[in-house]
Formats: sequence, C-alpha cells, structure tokens
Amino acid sequence: MNYDDNRPDPDELLASLKFEEEKSKHGKLKIFFGMCAGVGKTYTMLQTAQAEKAKGNDIVIGYIETHNREETAKLAEGIELIPRKVYGYKSTSVQEMDLDTIINRKPQTVIVDELAHTNAPGSRHAKRFQDVQEILESGISVYTTLNVQHLESRSETVAQITGIIVHETIPDEVFENADEVELVDLTPEELLQRLSDGKVYTPERSREAAKNFFREGNINALREMALRIVADRVDKQLHDYMRHKHIRGPWKSGLHLLVAIGPSPYSGKLLRWAKTLSYSMGANIQAVYIETLRKLNPKESEQLDKNINLAKQLGIKFRIITNNDIVKGIINFAQKENVTHIIVGKPRVRNLISLLRLGRYVNRLVRYSGNIDIYILGADNQSRDRFQSMVSVPPFTSTIPQYLITSLLVVLSSTGFYLVKDLIGYQVVSFALLFLVSILAIFYGTGPILLAATLSALIWDFFFIPPPFTLHIEKPVDVLMLIMFFIIALLNGILTSRVRRQEKKTRIREERTHALYQLTRDLTMASGIDEVTKIAVRYIKKYFNLDCAIILKNDFNQLDNKVQNETKAELSGNELSIAAWVYKHSAKAGKHTDTLPSTDYTFYPLTGNNNNTGVIAIKLPKPFTQGEEQFWEAFLSQISGKYEREYLRDAARKAYILNESDKLYKTLFNSISHELRIPVATIMGATDTLLMQSYPEDTRRKLYAEINTASIRLNRLIENLLNMSRLESGQITPRLDWCDVHDLANKVADNLEQELRNFKLSVVIPADMPLVLIDFGLTEQVLNNLVLNATQNATAGTNIRLKFFFDQGALTIQVMDRGKGFPASELLSVFDKFYRGKDSKAGGTGLGLSIVKGFVEAQGGTVMAENRKNGGALFTIKIPVKSSEMDKLNKQEN
Repeated sequence: MNYDDNRPDPDELLASLKFEEEKSKHGKLKIFFGMCAGVGKTYTMLQTAQAEKAKGNDIVIGYIETHNREETAKLAEGIELIPRKVYGYKSTSVQEMDLDTIINRKPQTVIVDELAHTNAPGSRHAKRFQDVQEILESGISVYTTLNVQHLESRSETVAQITGIIVHETIPDEVFENADEVELVDLTPEELLQRLSDGKVYTPERSREAAKNFFREGNINALREMALRIVADRVDKQLHDYMRHKHIRGPWKSGLHLLVAIGPSPYSGKLLRWAKTLSYSMGANIQAVYIETLRKLNPKESEQLDKNINLAKQLGIKFRIITNNDIVKGIINFAQKENVTHIIVGKPRVRNLISLLRLGRYVNRLVRYSGNIDIYILGADNQSRDRFQSMVSVPPFTSTIPQYLITSLLVVLSSTGFYLVKDLIGYQVVSFALLFLVSILAIFYGTGPILLAATLSALIWDFFFIPPPFTLHIEKPVDVLMLIMFFIIALLNGILTSRVRRQEKKTRIREERTHALYQLTRDLTMASGIDEVTKIAVRYIKKYFNLDCAIILKNDFNQLDNKVQNETKAELSGNELSIAAWVYKHSAKAGKHTDTLPSTDYTFYPLTGNNNNTGVIAIKLPKPFTQGEEQFWEAFLSQISGKYEREYLRDAARKAYILNESDKLYKTLFNSISHELRIPVATIMGATDTLLMQSYPEDTRRKLYAEINTASIRLNRLIENLLNMSRLESGQITPRLDWCDVHDLANKVADNLEQELRNFKLSVVIPADMPLVLIDFGLTEQVLNNLVLNATQNATAGTNIRLKFFFDQGALTIQVMDRGKGFPASELLSVFDKFYRGKDSKAGGTGLGLSIVKGFVEAQGGTVMAENRKNGGALFTIKIPVKSSEMDKLNKQEN
C-alpha cells in the first residue's frame, strides 16, 4: 500500500490554512431561504435569534420588515433594535439600515431582513447585500432572508414561470459563499391558505396575488427550484468537505465550462443557464468574448458591457480574446484553458449576411472541437421578430457626414473625368473611379464604401458607357465590365476597410503594450515613493488624459489625510472618507460604481500582491469601456506593485536598522559592562575601606589615588559614549579659532600625565609652525584618544612620538608608537565602532578610534592608520585649515 498517496499536498495545505485564517476574521452569514414571500422566513429567523439570545449571545436587529404581521412583530420584542437612518429622496424621506452604527456597536450577530433590497439614493452601497458584506468583513455575523427569484441566475427562469420580471437580484456568489443556508418550506396548500387568511398580504392584495404570482403551478415550480438549489448546495458542501479533509471519493472534478458570449441580449440567458449547470455539475466556469475586426455600434457596445457585468455578478471569470475567426478563437482558448464543455448560443439570423453563415458557424465549431463537448442553447422567438431579423441589414457604424463626404467626392471626381472623357476614354474612367473607391476605403467604413462603389458604378454607366445618359448598355462587353467594376470596387473597398480596422486595433493594442512597457521600465528604475508617484501621475495624464489624486498609507498602516501629488483634483472631507473606505475594504467606489456613487470621483485601491498601499482617485466623465478598463487595471497593477515594493524596501531598511541597533546595544552592553564594573568596584572598595577603619596617611593617600584613577577612567568612558552619541545624531559642529599647536601638545601631555609615566613622549614641532584655524576641543579629544591608544598597545619604556607640520594647506599630525602594530587584515577595520583587535589587551570599549575618525571628518579632514617598518603603528591626520601666514598674505593681496 502506498501511503504517500494519502499525504496532503503542502501547497494545498498552506492555502487551506490561509483560507481558514482569513475566514475566521469574518463574520458568519446565515441565509433563511424560501421559494417566495409568505413561507415564514422572517418568522423563523426571529425564532432562531431569540433562541441564540437566550443562550447569552449579543444579537441586534439592523433591519426588519414585519409587513404588519402581529406574530412576527411579537417575536422581535426583546431584541435590541438599531434605529434606522433617514435619507431624503424626491421630497420624501426613506428609512434604511444604519450601517455605521451597527459596525460601531459591534454585536455578535445582526439581523438584516431582505438581502436583495435596493438601497435609497445617497446610501453608501447601492444594494443591501453589499452592506451585509461590509458587516461580515467587520467580524459581525449576519442573519438574513432571501427568496429564490432574487438569485441572479434564476431570475429569468422565474420570469418565464410567473410572467413577472424581478429587478432586485443578488450575485450567486453571495449565496454560494454563505456559511449556512436554512430552507424555510411550506406546501402550496399551506401557503395558499396563509394567503387567503391575510397572513401574507392585505385581503385585496392577496386576491390579486392569487390570480398572478401565487398560482399553484407557479408555487410548485418555485418550490422545486428552491429544493433543488439547496440540494445542490448540500452536495457541493459534501465534496468541499471531502476535499478539505483529503477523503477519497468519486469526484466530479476536472470539469471546466466555457461560455462564449457576444453583444446580444440572449447572452444574459446563456450566462444564467451556464451558471446553473456549473453549480449542478460542480464544475469551474469562465466566459469569453471574441473580439473581431467588426466594429460594434453604441447599442451593441452597451449590451456587451451589460453581459460582461452580469458574468462578474454571477462569479464567472471573464476574458476578451482578439481573433478575426470566432470559431478558432473559441477553440484555441478552450484548448489552452483545458476546457471540457463549450456552451454557445444558437446562431440567430440577424440579417441577410448572417443567414449565409448560420450553419457554417455551428458545423465548424463541432468539427474543430475535438474531445470538447459542445452545448448549444437557444430560446423561442416571436415570428414577427424572426421576420424583422431576416430582412434587416448589417449594422453600420459610420456617421451621416461620412456618407455625404464619400458621395460628394465621387460626384466631384466624376465631373472632372466627364470633362476629359473624350481624351482618355470611358474605360480609363472606370479604373480611375476604382482607384478612388480604394483610396476612400482607407479613411471610411464599410457603409460609405458600399455607397461609393454603388454610386460610382451608376455614374459610370449613366454618363460614360455608350449610349450616354441612359442606364441601357449595348455591348455585352460593357455589361460585363460594369458588373466586374462594381464587384471589384466593392470587394476592394471592403477588404481595404477591414485591413484599416485591423491596423487600427493592432495599433491601439501595440500602443497600450508599449505604454505598459514604458511604465514598467520607468517604475523599475525609480527609487523612492515620491519618484514613483511622479511617474504614475505623468503616465496616467499621458495615456488616459486624467488628473488623478494619489493618497498613500502612513507609518501606522492608515490612509493619510493628504494627497501625495500636486493635482487639480480637490478632494473634500467626504471624498477623503470614501477613499478611507476604499483603502480599508480594497474595493473600488465612487462614481460609476454601486458603492457611494454620489461623488464626482471614482476611487480605486492600490492593491499589491499582499498589501494595500493607498488609493487613487480619478474624475471619469463616462465609464471605461471593457478595453479601457483592462488597460487601466494593468496600469494600476504595475503602479500598485511598485508602491508595494517600495514600502517593503522601506520596511526591510527599518528592520535592518532595528537589527543593527539591537546588535549595537548588545555590543555596547558587553563592551561597557566590564569597563564600568572595574572603576565602580575600585571606588566602592576604596571608599568602603576608608569608612570601615582608620588607616595611616600614606595608606589613605594611596586609596584616594585609586579612587581618583578609577574616576578618571569612568569619566573617560562616559565622555566616549557622549561623543559617540553626538556623532550618531549629527550634532557635531566645529568651532574654529586660531590655535598654537604647542598649546595643543602640552594640553594632551598634561591630560595623560599618569598614563605617560612609563613612556617617553617626543613632540616634534617645526620652529616656523604658524597658528592654525581649528576646533581646539575636538582636536584635543582626537589626540587624547590616539596617545591613550598608544600607551595601551606599546611596550613600556618605548618612545611615543607626536609630530606636527603644515603641508599644502593642511595641518598634518602624526602619532607613532613602537608597539605590535595591526594585522594587515584588520587595517581597514580599526576605525569601526566597537572594534577591538584579536590580540588586544582586556578592557576598552572599542569606541576611541571611531570617535577619532568622526571628529576629524567633522572638521573636513581624514585619518589613516598604517604599520611602521620597524614595528609599531602610525596614525596620520590631515585637516585642511587656514594658517596665520596664509591669512597675512590674503590681507596683503586685498
């Protein structure tokens, strides 16, 4: 038995854990689901809420509709009711659920009746299910109600059954993602009895409803639909559970459905049917639109946008593919995506041209599909609709001025040819008109070219072919020439127009690809958030002609209250609050959306792979087309990714600094703990001895000397720490003054008199050494540290040399000793903080030479360490300074 087959895939396990972690942060959604109104969904929901409240759970009512039913109203008693929010609409007031109050109250569970309800204008969201989604994201669980006719995929089927069109629907994805669905069911007889008893509607309305929606046949059909949906959901939950727990079973996996849609109103039915099929089969589903060279008219473009939005509402992934051959485009995409079933609509006769293509489309699709199954879905049409479709003409998108211009050009050209017809002959005129039609095809669409070809053929026949001024043609050759002229002119014009459209689409696609390449290249080279913002603003203005406002997050992972870039867009406090909502929920809002649409701006989140870095606001005069939307999303993806990388780089830099600070702290603690302990212990021991007993004067002096030596050592350590702190903070500012280096050398010798007792200090200063302009205090500290370092590393009794001289505008100071020197591998590290040589004596913090380097560089100088030939170390300091001699020369020249 192979046990490895039962082991879970690590990637799947990690993804499952992440999913469960994210899910645990959200509230739970429970839907009380029924076939129609009156089955008792709200009543059952309130019963459940009362039972949970009795267990001690915190439950409130966010929105409830009792429809004046006394039994339902009594069940709501005892549960906290959140007051509704009032919105003004058309000189009246409308009450809606107060979303902000519920989120701020943060109960365990909130009751929200009528999930498919449409909110009043001015509400944050257009639909109540969007309010519920925000509540769930806040970690609050929700009880809600829903009828089967309000599911988007079932709304059209319900309309066919009942004859009533349902306008308030929710995406199927909301229902599918619910944590629990409880079916509230009644038999048709019980429901009709409740209707007649007035428990559903008022008596007058009940009688009307019984004749229309609440017919027994309708109720049976809706009940079957609701039962089937819940049964399919249970089956899907079982399979998801078995997959999650890695339980073997007979899977309906590997099924991938592809729906091919177009700019037709029938595509909506196709999408709904396919969604229902995928749910029943447990299959993945996606939709595709094949973009050809044919240009859509405004009505078709609008219908295509509706179909694409419907696909997104149904939770169907959508793609746009460019291919002049629709069949090849569908098959190629299906093969790449490993599709098992293709669903297409029955080809309908739109016009005389599509009539010729009807059978060819289906036959080619079946022929090239291979192992992929083809489902063809159709719908009944009225006979008059069929007749109108069959006699309609192909759609043209050209404007009336274009038709007039092409006609005028043909007429003017023909007039010119008529004046010279005797010189060139009527045959040459046909070639000239043919050339004119070909030229016009470069600039105009199919309609104007068809008109130009027809008009030029008629003019050539009427004015040029003998006998003139009549449509009658005597010679068969001329008849054949006229027919060939018309066909060639028409085909040449249409083909040229098609090539022009293809070239235009290719150029647009190439421009967008080039724009993304340029954006990606510039963003890659950019360094820093400000530079990224400038590039983003420049490219958005260049390719979309839009002014944008970019708002980024601050160090506390909250959206800032100010716009990052200079822009003409001025955001009010209300619009900034919309931006904050977009940042929090990582969803777009504003104009042309269903969330907070009462603003002039559309807000998009700048969402990277893992984090949301900010919000971008743009003022769109009209919604993006699908192509523009894809281009915009690609732009935002690149910009968001770069912002995320910059924030991650900053975070990594801060983490590095914190890590280095931690190392610095540990090193500093380890270094100074020993240095502090020795002088403190010496002082404590000496003072304790002096306090405990009375000693002779000599002994007392020795103890005082030890205390003094320890105090000097402790003071030196504190000075080094303070000096290093000044260097780290950048607060070292040289105070220049005229100094005599003799005074400097004497001061250093006095400071270190006790340390130099066992050494010979030689000070070399030229007799003509001028005064120099330096910071006496900083330079004194530098020499103190260097000479002290020499006393700690040189052999007792050896010579320590301190040499001063002025060389090419720089004060040069050299400190030399006869110690061991430095290992060659450590010469580059001697000035590092906390550096102590491998063979150095115990004690010392390793800060002295680092302070030397900092103080010298603060005066604009340099310091270098090297080994002497015969042993020992040599430190050379060069500080560019003014000397008194140079100062005198400058004054004389002036």
